[in-house]
Amino acid sequence: MDDAIKVALIYGSARKGRFCDKVARWAAAEIANDGRFSVEVIDPAIDLPQSGREPEDRPGSPSLGQRLAKADAFVVVTPEYNHGYPAPLKSLIDSVGAEWQAKPVAFVSYGGISGGLRAVEQLRLVFAELHTVTIRDAVSFAGAWEQFDEAGQLLQPDRARRSMTTLMARLHWWAVALRNARGAFPYAPAA
Repeated sequence: MDDAIKVALIYGSARKGRFCDKVARWAAAEIANDGRFSVEVIDPAIDLPQSGREPEDRPGSPSLGQRLAKADAFVVVTPEYNHGYPAPLKSLIDSVGAEWQAKPVAFVSYGGISGGLRAVEQLRLVFAELHTVTIRDAVSFAGAWEQFDEAGQLLQPDRARRSMTTLMARLHWWAVALRNARGAFPYAPAA
């Protein structure tokens, strides 16, 4: 059995010119460098089903549902738009169901003064309904546009790396525990 925890890193924004690319690339690099995880990027700008269909430019590739089902854990990188999370992220979340169940979800957020934390609090409610376990520890970038340089590197990475190290430790624990539990006894929510 492959011991690496399979993490689906989910982009929260689908806007043109989005800042999400910088934050998500940083998060993906931190997760990959940890050594306990393998990362697969899920991007609503590319992967979001349109009108109930999978994107046509990826014939023969696994569906979004299949890719999410293979994940042991999820990391959602989300901006905060108007005190909430973006509509494409909600659409992606709602496009599948059982694929989320009995798995941990962690958050990396960014935005203005709140650093995306209001979006994360709303997402915690959504993911609770989907039978996930949300990780309390998160990474938040307040005034994110001032924290990254043009190349997408953090100007002062120490605090964010400490937060990410804690997030990954908690995510790893929950992912292993829930993967073992699903293997011993399949998860079935009450009817």
